[in-house]
Amino acid sequence: MTMTKNKALGLYLAGAFGQMILVCTVVFFLRRLGLKLDYTTPSGMVAIAVGGISTALWGAILSVKYRGIKTKTIFFDFFRFKQNYKDYLLLILFLFLDFLPVFFGGGIEIAVWYLPIVLFLKALVFGGIEEIGWRYFFQPVLQKKINYFFATLLTFIAWGIWHFLYFYVEGSLSSISVLPFLLGLLTNSFILSALFVKSKNLWMCVLAHSLINVFSQLALGENMILSFVCKALIVAIAIMVGIKEKGSYISDVG
Repeated sequence: MTMTKNKALGLYLAGAFGQMILVCTVVFFLRRLGLKLDYTTPSGMVAIAVGGISTALWGAILSVKYRGIKTKTIFFDFFRFKQNYKDYLLLILFLFLDFLPVFFGGGIEIAVWYLPIVLFLKALVFGGIEEIGWRYFFQPVLQKKINYFFATLLTFIAWGIWHFLYFYVEGSLSSISVLPFLLGLLTNSFILSALFVKSKNLWMCVLAHSLINVFSQLALGENMILSFVCKALIVAIAIMVGIKEKGSYISDVG
């Protein structure tokens, strides 16, 4: 029996959120018992890994079940470096605009030369892998029902809720500045969705997500006015890309 779009989307959300909520529940009770769970403890790392992999796991499962993509294809798509140079230029443009306010109101601090490399490898596992769920599966299927703009907004909402659950498991929820985080996540949602619409390449989203995570961890302050201007410009560019590429994008995701 052929799986409908609604069922596929529902199963993805139920699986990804169900797995994360289950982990949150276990973490809650273990912390009540006095256990420390975060990046500094083995049990915390297990919880973070099990919760963090939820979107990738269910994105992969539903990509196989609904879109008929082979598991090995997903793996190769994750590392499909060969891509049109124009797509890499779009990525560079987005990153330039996203972090331009940092250079005019703060700066980048690198304590040791290899820190960006370590952060990038970490970001691939604890960030880039999320793209298998959100941009590789969820939004493409969602865009078969609604337009690019609203699909990106709905993906942002679901992605944002999932992140707060993840922050709870990670132990960093109390340190999150909610409004700046959500504004940044909204901007990133448009960056990543536009890159996938334009390139149809999972790797471009993985790379962008990982680099955004790295630069965000190295950034110190920013020019707030310029930040709002750049974010608005990013969203405008992303919408133009989404509108231009919609036809071929929808047909390719099947």
